Amino acid sequence: MARIIQRLMSLSGKPMLWLQYLLPHHLITRLAGSLAHWRFRPWVRAFIRVYARVYRVDMSEAATDDVDRYPSFNAFFVRPLRPGARPLPEEQDAVACPTDGTVSALGRLEGGRMLQAKGRDYTAAALLGDDRLAATFENGAFITLYLSPRDYHRVHMPVDAELRSTAHVPGRLFSVAPFAVRGIPGLFCRNERLACEFETAAGAMAQVLVGAMIVAGIETVWHSDFAHPGRPSRETFRPDQVRLARGEEMARFNMGSTVILLFEAGRIRWRESLLPGDRVRMGQAIGNRLS
Repeated sequence: MARIIQRLMSLSGKPMLWLQYLLPHHLITRLAGSLAHWRFRPWVRAFIRVYARVYRVDMSEAATDDVDRYPSFNAFFVRPLRPGARPLPEEQDAVACPTDGTVSALGRLEGGRMLQAKGRDYTAAALLGDDRLAATFENGAFITLYLSPRDYHRVHMPVDAELRSTAHVPGRLFSVAPFAVRGIPGLFCRNERLACEFETAAGAMAQVLVGAMIVAGIETVWHSDFAHPGRPSRETFRPDQVRLARGEEMARFNMGSTVILLFEAGRIRWRESLLPGDRVRMGQAIGNRLS
């Protein structure tokens, strides 16, 4: 059923956008989450095989490349990579891509606004749910990475960093597929999300994990599951309480979505060759620190 829903959502056109507003997002997502964790072996094996074939999932870099060995679909979906599969950039000042995916947008936060898609933008304040934190990124750099169904779905650190705060913002669960990003105003600010503030050698950094239809939860390495709470929550962390190195795992999506990365103004520069629509892989250099 989850696969049928995802196929329907991949269609383009205004009818599908209207359907996005009418669908019971959280009910569908809870159902998808239950199915993803179901451990009935015949169903699990058959579903994973079909999914891997339909989406052309590359298992060559997975720690376990035999799809029949995964106990549930979710275990397959958040599969780890084998050691050494993604070497980090040799340059110490390089910003490493935090995940596999496609670049949806990148650039500068002009007037605190960020590009969603052609003709649509949104504010950092609305995304982060914090005017103070948003002011930190005024005229800074941002990049939006879309994780498709075939991608590796763990999220890693782009630079060495210490966690300062997290804010969990409840919301809708619109699809984040390209057709929805183009057609739904303020999509990333309307969806449920987890905004994580870090301190780095390049100043403040935020890494925002955006939920979506059938994303049954977001897990971090310092907490387990932020699965669809009813109220906003915020947590602050002591210095040295959570320190993560570049390339270290930070979180994972139980089903796929979008990561948005923000840096202070004048502290990093994206690679000139990087353009919207480019495929990227976790660990590749996507920018460099300027200080």
